[in-house]
Amino acid sequence: MAFIPHTKDDVCAMLAEIGADSIEQLFDEIPRELRVEQLTGVPAAITEMEITRLMHARAAADGMPLSFLGAGAYEHHIPAAVWEITTRGEFYSAYTPYQAEASQGTLQVLYEYQTMMANLMAMDVSNASLYDGASGLAEACLMAVRAQRKSAHRILVAGTLHPLYHETIETIAGMQDIEFVDLPYCTQAGQTLPEALARFDGQAFDALVIPQPNFFGVLENVDALTDWAHSQDALAIGVVNPTAMALLKPPGRWGETGADIVCGEGQPLGVPLSSGGPYFGFLCCRQSLVRQMPGRLAGRTVDLDGREGFTLTLQAREQHIRRSKAKSNICTNQGLLVTAATIYMALLGAEGLRRVAAVSHANTVKLVATLTAIGGVHRTFSAPYFHEAALTLDRPAADVLAQLSDRGILGGLDLATWFPELDNALLVCATETKTDADIDLYASALGNILTAAAEVA
Repeated sequence: MAFIPHTKDDVCAMLAEIGADSIEQLFDEIPRELRVEQLTGVPAAITEMEITRLMHARAAADGMPLSFLGAGAYEHHIPAAVWEITTRGEFYSAYTPYQAEASQGTLQVLYEYQTMMANLMAMDVSNASLYDGASGLAEACLMAVRAQRKSAHRILVAGTLHPLYHETIETIAGMQDIEFVDLPYCTQAGQTLPEALARFDGQAFDALVIPQPNFFGVLENVDALTDWAHSQDALAIGVVNPTAMALLKPPGRWGETGADIVCGEGQPLGVPLSSGGPYFGFLCCRQSLVRQMPGRLAGRTVDLDGREGFTLTLQAREQHIRRSKAKSNICTNQGLLVTAATIYMALLGAEGLRRVAAVSHANTVKLVATLTAIGGVHRTFSAPYFHEAALTLDRPAADVLAQLSDRGILGGLDLATWFPELDNALLVCATETKTDADIDLYASALGNILTAAAEVA
């Protein structure tokens, strides 16, 4: 255990205090046959200089491909000020704000974040974040089941939900005797048709999960879906892209009375892709459901002298209250990522977020128009989209994507991975970071690949 930062004298003094002969004796309850004597899979120790060189070499091996990938993680421009401020010592090393008197800065950041997220979603309340968007949806489903007095332990899920979100809710909430029922999508439009809900009329569901935009980038008829859920005494759970909400109708205004719970992935708000994480999930709800919300809430108050102050006003986890009354086992929030998102939203403002969303949509429209002008490429679905779209090729998408990758272009996601019926389709994405030259380069490479394949055939 060479990593213990104590001298031999320190170790001997501590062992003597507790009456143990050796550190090894502290682990004598672990059977010998279960112990690993050597870490054979761990390479030999190297110096800081050597590890820095190794990490640079591995990063360089990834290259800097031109990416048109999306599917839940998006390449947006992040102003330099965002992480310059986020990585200041006061934020970078701060952790859970248990002591309000010593954590005013951290608590105010959480309060400002909650305020901006609630406004963006047109909801009453936002918590201080969750691990990621997928686990956030699982918590939203658990909230819905708890909130329904005569719970059916059944949730209807749009078939256009992100497949990884679907797997996550099955893993987390499915283990708590909740049944998830899939709602088929229209293969022509790429969205959930309101008339498809008729077959579920009168059945008991705690909630309907509505993605906006959906996994295919398509816009759902959220008003009709929300109103149907409420007509069936079910809650409406929105799973949304926060950038899109700057341009589209926010969940709090869906249908006649709005969605009940809203969640999603916060990565587009100033968090880099970073090889898949860490990211953060957001969760908002209407005031009547706040007691079912997991995690924590930061609130604003005044002290005995009338001065403004911030504190944790709701802590619904088992570390703070009796385990039997806890709403989840969430152990922390993603405070550092939330800090970055707060600074990002504050710097851009409402108008800046709208511009990011508008330019992303315009670039995707341009990308789709340019690529579908190539023979053998057409749109997969007919419904309107935000900044992702599915395209169908005249041959399997996997082969084409591999050839694009060889040319330094990440051309999209092979949809056959989760939707076998879409074996020739790929999901492409463009954000405000893409230029006309980027789109033309992609189109040129794709055209050459498809032309060459046609000549061989």
